[in-house]
Amino acid sequence: MTSVDPADERRHDPDDSELWNESYYLDWFADDGSMGGYVRIGFVPNIGQVWYWACFVEADGPLVTVIDHEVPAPVDPRSLGLRHDGLWADHTVAEPLERMSCDLEAFAVSLDDPAEVYRGGWGDRIPFGFELDWHTDRAAYQWPPLTTPRYEIPCRVEGHVLVGDRRIEVDGWGQRDHSWGAARDWWGNQWCWTAGRLEDGTRWHTAGAFQEGLDLGVSYVLEPGSTQFVEANDVAVRSEHDAEGLATRVHLTFGTLDLEITPIAWSPVLLTHPDGRQARFPRAMGSVRAADGRTGLCWFEFNQPPS
Repeated sequence: MTSVDPADERRHDPDDSELWNESYYLDWFADDGSMGGYVRIGFVPNIGQVWYWACFVEADGPLVTVIDHEVPAPVDPRSLGLRHDGLWADHTVAEPLERMSCDLEAFAVSLDDPAEVYRGGWGDRIPFGFELDWHTDRAAYQWPPLTTPRYEIPCRVEGHVLVGDRRIEVDGWGQRDHSWGAARDWWGNQWCWTAGRLEDGTRWHTAGAFQEGLDLGVSYVLEPGSTQFVEANDVAVRSEHDAEGLATRVHLTFGTLDLEITPIAWSPVLLTHPDGRQARFPRAMGSVRAADGRTGLCWFEFNQPPS
C-alpha cells in the first residue's frame, strides 16, 4: 500500500475529456445517529460547471439541502472557495492530511420527503450554514494505483451547524475523500460506496457493486488503535430498494466484516447530463449492525444510471 502524498490535497490540472472530474467529499454523523450531513465540491471543468452539494439530516426531521450545479469556478485554479447567488462557501486544507475546514453561508431547501429532489426539489427556503473541521482519525488511505487517483481519510468532526434560527453543536465522526483524473460517468456506471465507524473504534470504507454479479471492489478495515489499513478486493453488496430506488436495507461483506446497514435519513441528488440523460444518486446516513453484534454508523450511496 502506497502512502498519500500531501501535495495531492490541492486541486489538479484537467485533461481534455468531457467528464473529467475532481471532487472533495466530507461527511459526518453524531455519535448517537440523531443527525449528520455531508458536503461535496465537484469540479467538471470541461462542461464549465462546479457542482456543490451540502446537507443536514436528522433521524426524525426534514432534509435540509443545497444542490447547485451552476456555481462559477473560482478565478484562482488552486482555490476551493465558491461564490454564487445565495451561496458563500470556503474550504481549506489547513493541515495537509490532518485537518480540513469548511465554512458555508447559504439558503437551503427543507423537504419532508427527500425523494422530492427527483421532482424539482420544491420546498421551504431556509437559511443554512456551518463551520466544521474534519480532523484525521489516525491515518489516510491511498486507493490502489491501478484505479482512479483517490484517497480516503477517516475523521473526527467538530464545529456547529446553523439551520434557520437553530445553532447545533457538532462533535461526531465522519470521512473525507478526494479523487481526480478519469472521467466520472454518472450516467453509464453504477456503484455503491460506504464509510463508517463501529462502536469500538473500527473504521471501514468500501466501493463496489460496479457490475451485477461481480463482488469486486476496494475496501479497508482500520482496527481500533491501529494505523494499518487491512485491504480487500472482494466487496459483496446485497440490497433491497423501494419504488424510488432508495435502499431499504444493505448487506455488505468484505475483509473481516459482515455488516447490515439500515438507512436513517436520506439526502439524494438528481444528475442531468448535457444530453438530457438523468441519473439518481441516493446518499444516506445509516445505522450498522455487524454479524458479531457490534453496532455503528455510516454514510452510504448508490449511483443509479438510467436503465
